[in-house]
Amino acid sequence: MATEELLKEFPPITTAEWEAAIKADLKGADYVKKLVGQTPEGLAVKPYYRAEDLAAVAALDAAPGSFPYLRGTSAAGGWLITEEIAEADPEKANAAARAAIAAGAEQVAFTGTLIANLSDLGLALAGLDEIPVHFASATPALLTLVVERLTQRPQTATISSGWNPLEDADFAAQLLAKLPAKLVPFTIDGASFEESGATSVEEVGFTLAAGVDYLAAMTARGIGVDQAAAAVGFHFAMGANFFFQIAKLRAFRSVWAQAVAGFGGSMGVAQARVAARTSRWNMAVYDAHNNILRGTTEALSAILGGANSISIAAYDECFRTPNEASKRLARNTQLVLKQEAQLGRVADPGGGSYYLETLTDYLGRKGWELLQKIESVGGYQKASADGIVAGMLAQSMGARNKMIAQRRNVLTGVNQFVNAQEKVLDAIDAERIDSVRRAAQPFERLRLRTERHAKTTGKSPKILLAEMGDVKLRGLRSQFASDFLACAGFPLAKQRFDQPEAVAAAEADLIVLCSSDPEYPALAAALLTALRAAGRTTPVIVAGNPDSAEELKAAGVADFVHIRTNPIEFLTRWQQQLGVATGNEA
Repeated sequence: MATEELLKEFPPITTAEWEAAIKADLKGADYVKKLVGQTPEGLAVKPYYRAEDLAAVAALDAAPGSFPYLRGTSAAGGWLITEEIAEADPEKANAAARAAIAAGAEQVAFTGTLIANLSDLGLALAGLDEIPVHFASATPALLTLVVERLTQRPQTATISSGWNPLEDADFAAQLLAKLPAKLVPFTIDGASFEESGATSVEEVGFTLAAGVDYLAAMTARGIGVDQAAAAVGFHFAMGANFFFQIAKLRAFRSVWAQAVAGFGGSMGVAQARVAARTSRWNMAVYDAHNNILRGTTEALSAILGGANSISIAAYDECFRTPNEASKRLARNTQLVLKQEAQLGRVADPGGGSYYLETLTDYLGRKGWELLQKIESVGGYQKASADGIVAGMLAQSMGARNKMIAQRRNVLTGVNQFVNAQEKVLDAIDAERIDSVRRAAQPFERLRLRTERHAKTTGKSPKILLAEMGDVKLRGLRSQFASDFLACAGFPLAKQRFDQPEAVAAAEADLIVLCSSDPEYPALAAALLTALRAAGRTTPVIVAGNPDSAEELKAAGVADFVHIRTNPIEFLTRWQQQLGVATGNEA
């Protein structure tokens, strides 16, 4: 009764009333351009969502742990804190694994441990009988050894593998025919799609299509659907788009459950086992401690999305072999999220959110449509062999790269908010920084060129941001140009001037004139005249894209920097003109 009385103070507002208020506030501005976000997945994201948006959304009443597992595979929250072990030697790998478990990890993933025989396998697994273990780089030979060991010596916890059963369906079927308990031998890797440019829809659709091909291959070889479905897990990389990353895991579980049911599988085995890892794509060499923040938000999206296990990459893995401190920090990030923030206490905390449920439904429907498209050309393996999958990924990657290059997708410390004084050349493994594809690489190459040039020659080009004229615009354009040029690691000096002659007298290898559009013709002409009178050939760039651009070019202005300028092309061009070598990229 008290609640009813309280709610009387908040009378219901219709959507029409909300829309009217918004349009009034916009004062004639375009509603869609101002408030509707267009995503690579083809979804127009509205500025707000209401209960009516859920009218066509299915499975809203399904509880966590219930088919179709939209809300998670368990009625309770929680996930396994996973630590990757890169040691090649089995004994050293085991020691590292046991140390990680003692420090809070709940599962270990051997990523590069060399197992040649049962003795090596025994060394790697010593003392880990009650700890879930994952062999990320498994081979048929290793799986054969694992089957032999588990047949002889069953263990309490699950052993899983990252081997893709589509690589050899005959071997996969033979393995399933004699599969011991506690072994989940196969993984369909969706992470490779995310790190190859896939949209969230493509991640869901391609991973689902690969899983469907696996089920079809196993049933064609006489393996039951339930047995096949229980023997496979799925691996996803978590990107930066927070809500989409949550929704993709929820959507995938739902469509995988439908696929298993479509093959005649029982509801109990239609649960998708999802292992999540923070994305390599988002990691950066410069301002590397931001990788800690990226890993935290990506892990949080995996938690809220209901991943069964999560691994956070050490913040420095993209430029060196992670040290004990960075590995501990990655592990402790999950411990804080689980033990201190207590994020494992609730299953599917985002359930019921109008936006999240709408987004999940969209990704699931579009992912299923993509599956149908792939099935119409012969299935995932056929589409992959014919280059259809690679073509779609290349198109998506091109769009993603363009957004990064145009600085519309922000990489803090890389293409926006850059610390141009930071130096990393002596702290990185040159081979490691290009070992995987990352968004930051084009900008990192620019910065590293500048660093190498300074180290080799003992000096860097001097760039002067000359602020003149209009008090407001000179500062705004100077700041924009400063942020833009800092992406190449150029040393920058800002200074305000009253006379063009004073600018011409300043020591600089490049002058960026920062003023207002109406003032540029007179200021540029006077500055260029003063430079010629002083016998100097210092190039002049104008910050902005004024209508007088052709006139300014004719007067001798060398270039323009503005919001539509491609930073990679522009900065590479000016590195060359300023004598910064572009060779020796490694």
